[in-house]
Amino acid sequence: MNGRSVGTGPLPDELRTPHTARLAPSTPGYDAILAAHEEAIVEREPGYLDPVTGLFVMTAAYLWERGECCDSGCRHCPYLPRS
Repeated sequence: MNGRSVGTGPLPDELRTPHTARLAPSTPGYDAILAAHEEAIVEREPGYLDPVTGLFVMTAAYLWERGECCDSGCRHCPYLPRS
């Protein structure tokens, strides 16, 4: 991850899109979900309301700032291994 320590500094760009294990591109409403997530990051909000379910979802940036994975299965978890 570009030599950065986990959870320090700004969220790396490659972690802004959720891991496919947590949100597959074939998910109904995928583009709207990504747009809501991006808007929340830009507005520095901790999360957003899922446009499909209405549930509150934490952003990758918020989870990154926490500094560690909570093992709760978060949709935008930035700590999942990526290849």
